[in-house]
Amino acid sequence: MSTEGKIRTETHDRIFKIIIDNPAKKNAFSPAMMEQLSDALTELHNNDSYWVGVVCAEGKDFTAGLDMPKFFGPNAEKRNFREGNVDVFGLQKRCKKPIVTAVQGIVFTIGIELMLAGDIVVAADDARFCQMEAKRGIAPLGGAHFRFLSRAGWGNAMYHLFLCDEFTAARAREIGLVQEVVPAGQQIERAMALAKIIAGNAPLGIQVTKEAALKYVEQGEQAAIAYIPKVRERVLNSADAREGIQSFIERRAAVFQGK
Repeated sequence: MSTEGKIRTETHDRIFKIIIDNPAKKNAFSPAMMEQLSDALTELHNNDSYWVGVVCAEGKDFTAGLDMPKFFGPNAEKRNFREGNVDVFGLQKRCKKPIVTAVQGIVFTIGIELMLAGDIVVAADDARFCQMEAKRGIAPLGGAHFRFLSRAGWGNAMYHLFLCDEFTAARAREIGLVQEVVPAGQQIERAMALAKIIAGNAPLGIQVTKEAALKYVEQGEQAAIAYIPKVRERVLNSADAREGIQSFIERRAAVFQGK
């Protein structure tokens, strides 16, 4: 088993599967893996052939976090991100396509931040979550300080961010960080099944829905309301909208093209 981690990708019809592959180190991230993940998310974002992304990991754990010596200290490796790429944490450029993340085992620090940068999370029932940065003398830098809050509410967010405690998949689902919990070993299969359902819907409608929802998160209710005419124009003038209506009239499944 190689100790050199990497990010692999697979194409499953309209689904782009992104796989964290460093199980020998509990899928800890190196700078090179971060760059590869950014490249993969950018491919998902830009390629019209892909309508949904699934992010998952090899082995028993999703990720133990960063391979710290490779990021900090005298042996830190140089980081090179391509300009215009999608940010893996969605703090700058965020992927416009829907992303379903499957997690299992250890989901520590950036693992939580990576899954919250996506849209839907399926967790194995053996998943263990911990945002432990403050135990190391630092703080979350990948978005947990606000995404944890928006998903779980102030009290739940501060409870886990302040305690730096480990909590279960059941607790994660209870507070809204996770949408489904499945038996260990079934999380990727379930994430792919959800992605397939999403891919059966009109991709433009899905992408515009995500875009409009982010408008509310980033700018508030009035901005989201003001954005409705743009949403209406983009979807009602699409070929997919015409296909949706025609399929309803003809009582058949719609065949969308993303146009």
